[in-house]
Amino acid sequence: MPISRKLLLALAAPAVIAACATPPAQVLDNMEPHAAEIALNRGRFDMQCATAMPAVLGRELAPPLIEGPLFVGVQRGIFTIGVSGCGQQRSYQIICPEGSGGCFSADTLGNLRR
Repeated sequence: MPISRKLLLALAAPAVIAACATPPAQVLDNMEPHAAEIALNRGRFDMQCATAMPAVLGRELAPPLIEGPLFVGVQRGIFTIGVSGCGQQRSYQIICPEGSGGCFSADTLGNLRR
């Protein structure tokens, strides 16, 4: 019994889509410069140190918070970035939703670590 084109396409589509997915490391690599910039700006302001420099201490790609049959949320890059300069150092948690182009500091919720 020959397989219909529609059935073949329906079976092959998920494999093709999965093969086109961006690897997690590449997603994080794309987010990292913006996350470091956000942490650096925050650190320079908090420490009043224009010469402060960032260092990525950790990073992970978190799965979507919402996953359902009709809607899937976005992955988030979560970065821990240390900023040091002028004899001081701070660390910041930066979150970057995939595809948004905008990262933000999660430390605004009162969980700043010194």
